[in-house]
Amino acid sequence: VGLVYMFNLIVGTGALTMPKAFATAGWLVSLVLLMFLGFMSYMTTTFVVEAMAAANAQLRWKRMEKRKGDEEEEEDSSSGVSDSDVLLQDGYERAETRPILSVQRRGSPNIFEITERVEMGQMASMFFNKVGVNLFYFCIIIYLYGDLAIYAAAVPVSLMQVTCSATGNHSCSVGDGTKYNDTDKCWGPIRRIDAYRLYLAAFTLLLGPFTFFNVQKTKYLQIMTSLMRWIAFILMIILALIRISRGQAEGHPSMAQLSGIRNLFGVCVYSFMCQHSLPSLITPISKKRHVNKLVLLDYILILAFYSLLSFTAIYCFRNDTLMDMYTLNFTNCEIINIAFIRYFLGLFPVFTISTNFPIIAVTLRNNWKTLFHREGGTYPWVVDRIVFPAITLIPPVLVAFCTHDLESLVGITGAYAGNGIQYLIPAFLAYCSRKDTQLVFGSGTVNKHLSPFRHTFWIVFVLIWGFSCFVFVTANIVLSESKL
Repeated sequence: VGLVYMFNLIVGTGALTMPKAFATAGWLVSLVLLMFLGFMSYMTTTFVVEAMAAANAQLRWKRMEKRKGDEEEEEDSSSGVSDSDVLLQDGYERAETRPILSVQRRGSPNIFEITERVEMGQMASMFFNKVGVNLFYFCIIIYLYGDLAIYAAAVPVSLMQVTCSATGNHSCSVGDGTKYNDTDKCWGPIRRIDAYRLYLAAFTLLLGPFTFFNVQKTKYLQIMTSLMRWIAFILMIILALIRISRGQAEGHPSMAQLSGIRNLFGVCVYSFMCQHSLPSLITPISKKRHVNKLVLLDYILILAFYSLLSFTAIYCFRNDTLMDMYTLNFTNCEIINIAFIRYFLGLFPVFTISTNFPIIAVTLRNNWKTLFHREGGTYPWVVDRIVFPAITLIPPVLVAFCTHDLESLVGITGAYAGNGIQYLIPAFLAYCSRKDTQLVFGSGTVNKHLSPFRHTFWIVFVLIWGFSCFVFVTANIVLSESKL
C-alpha cells in the first residue's frame, strides 16, 4: 500500500508536461536524461530513509538518557529537552563513555528502527545548524510557491482551451495543429487571455479561502483523484497506440536538440519528486527490511510508465501540435469522436489539481509559520489568520496572472527548488546524520537502514551534480534571454 501511495505521489501533474519536453529535447537525449535522473532520485531517496533511521535512533537515545538520569542531569531537564530539540553537546560527551550495547538491549530490538514519523523539517533542525535550517525552509517554500503557481495556471488553461475551442467555428479543434494566440477571440469580444484570467479569478475565489482554514486530505478524495488519474493516463496511452497502429501517426521526433534540455531537466526533476513526503509514506510500513529494493522497483515502474507515455505521445502527434498540458491533445474530434472522453481528458487537470491546491497552500502557510516561529510565543490573530494565508496565496496567483507557460513554470520550479529538495538536502542530511550518529553512538555502530550508496563518494557526487545543475540552468536561461 505504501508503494502504491508512493507511485501515486510521484506520477502527478509533472507527467502531463513531459511529452512536450520530450519532443523539444529529442527522444534519445530525453530517454538518457530520464533514466539518469530516475537513478539520482532513487539514490537520494535512500539517503532520506537513512536520515530518518538516524533521527529515530537519536530521539530514542534522548528518551533513554532522560529516563535514566533525571536526578544527575538536572540542567538537561530544566532546559526542557523535547523530541524535536537538537541533541545537547554534553549528550555527545556522555555518549563517548557509555557503551551502546546496554542501550540496545534495554530498548527496542534495534535503535535504528523507523517507528516515529520525523518530517524533513524536524530532521533539518536535528542535523543542520541555524543557517542550514533557514536554507532548508527557504527551498521548501520556493518549491511550494512554484507548485501553487503551476496549479493556478493549469486549471484556467485547461478550462480556456476546452471552452474556447467548443464555441464558434473551431469546434473541437484543440489538437488539430491550429496555433491560437492569446489575443484571438474566445466568445464574442472576449479574447482567449481574458477568458483565462476570468477562470483564474474564479479559481482563486473558489479555492483561495481554503488557505485561511485547516484542510485535511480525506481518504475518499484521495481514492477518487487516484482513480481518475489512472483512467486518464491509461486512456491517453491506449488512444495514442491505436492512432499509431492505424498508421495515422504524425510525429517525427528528432534524436537530440540541446536547446530543449533545460526545460526537460526541470520537468524530469519535478516528475520524480517524493523526497519531502517520504516520512509520511515510509513510517507506516510495518516490515521495512527490503524497503530500498521495493522503492527501486517503484522507480523502475515509474520510469517505464513515463517512457511509454512520452514515446506514444511524440510519435502520435507532431512536435508543433503537442500542448503544454498533454491531456488537451485529446480534445480534438479526429483523435477521439466520443464527446464524453474528450471532455473528461480536457477537464481532467481541473478535477485533480483542484483537490490538491488547498492542501499544498495549507502546507506552505504552515512552513511560513514554522520559519518565523518564536519559541513559546503565539502570533496575533491578524498575522495568524490573515497575513500568513495572504502571503501564501497572492504570489502564485500573480505569477499565474502574468504567464500560463506551464512547461517553463514546471521547468524552473524543478530546476531550482526541486533540485535543492531532491539532491542537495538529502545529500546533506545523509552526511550530517552519519557524522552525528558516529558522535553519539560511536564509530562501530551501523545504521540498519544505511543507504546502499554508503561511500562518501556518492554524497560528493550528488552535491557536485546538484550545484552544477544550478549553474547549467542559470547559464542556459541567461544565454536564451540574451538571444531574445
